[in-house]
Amino acid sequence: MADNINNRGLITEDVVKHVASLSRLSLDADNVARFQRQLAHILEYIVQLDEVDIKGVPPTSHVLSSMKDVFREDELKPSLMPDEALSNAPERQGDFFKVPRVI
Repeated sequence: MADNINNRGLITEDVVKHVASLSRLSLDADNVARFQRQLAHILEYIVQLDEVDIKGVPPTSHVLSSMKDVFREDELKPSLMPDEALSNAPERQGDFFKVPRVI
C-alpha cells in the first residue's frame, strides 16, 4: 500500500479505487478525484498533529478525564408478578409474552 502513496505523501487514485472496492462502492472518475483530494487533506492534517509537542501530557482514554464511572450498584428490588407484568400484553403464553415468529 505504501507504493500507492506518491512522493508528496498523497494518496493515489489506485488507493481510492482499492478502498472503494473493499467498501463495495462504485465511483466515477470525478468522485475518485474528489475523494483523493479529501483523503490527502486528512493525511496532511494528521502530519500536523504529529508535529504537536505532547511531552508531559498524560494519556487519556476520554476527553473528559474527570468523568467517573456512572454505573450504580446492583440492588435487589421486588419486581412485578407475571400476571401484573403481562396484564397489557396483546397475547401471552403462560408466563411469557407471545410474539409473532420472526424466522
